[in-house]
Amino acid sequence: MSKNNLKKIDIAKKLSEKKGFSTLLAKEIINDLIDILSSHLKEKNLNFKNLGSFKIIKKKERMGRNPITKETHTISARKSVSFTVSKKLSKLINK
Repeated sequence: MSKNNLKKIDIAKKLSEKKGFSTLLAKEIINDLIDILSSHLKEKNLNFKNLGSFKIIKKKERMGRNPITKETHTISARKSVSFTVSKKLSKLINK
């Protein structure tokens, strides 16, 4: 894992510094926000203006192969989350 990854605790510390909350309260806010967003995403798509959109995609069952041992196995059907970045955020990143 890279040291450049942003973790929940890092976000909580930044929120704490910026808004004057305790780090514990900031962690609770972030955890509650994640719970709310994930429960909403289970029901329908989730769109954030100027950030992007999340949607659930259904993947079918398929055959997979271990590249080292060449052993094949079945990958079960499952739901996955897809994120599409907004044009505005994309432009900001590519400046």
